[in-house]
Amino acid sequence: MDEMIMERVSAEERETLIDELMDRYGTEILRLVYSYVHNYQLAEDLTQDIFVKSYKSLHTYKGKSSLRTWLWKIAINHCKDYLKSWYNNHVIPVEDSYIYDVNREGSAEEEAIQQEEDERLVHSVMGLPVLYREVIYLHYYEDIPIREMARILSVNPNTVKTRLRRAKSLLKERWEE
Repeated sequence: MDEMIMERVSAEERETLIDELMDRYGTEILRLVYSYVHNYQLAEDLTQDIFVKSYKSLHTYKGKSSLRTWLWKIAINHCKDYLKSWYNNHVIPVEDSYIYDVNREGSAEEEAIQQEEDERLVHSVMGLPVLYREVIYLHYYEDIPIREMARILSVNPNTVKTRLRRAKSLLKERWEE
């Protein structure tokens, strides 16, 4: 799929490709967007916008990175643009209670304790500044290698390592409070 030359792709092929990208990466992108905006309904809307933007920009894909990396870069830039937008800074969205769906086995007490710890960890990660939150998310939730994170974020791999180390330190401080 990544080897395709996007400049000469027909409209029908583009629709097929974008459908495949949505099926393959839709949930990942939704989680990524949620990590930025902290609101599930808003994350769904922004994810849809990201795929529309990707569809319109397929002709710009040059094959220098994987389609996944290209899509993630579009998603991260779109989230950052949204966070800087007038709408985000002047309109207060309704809070939601999005909780990651995790299958668990054990007693009700163990499940309650685990859920509390999971919520505390998610809250701690979401409380980090965006620079640190995005590297934590990409590293631990999406298991993306440092070099690919550097390409996605358009920074040096050493910068990614520094941000990751600082993010871990901040999380450790918050967890010990």
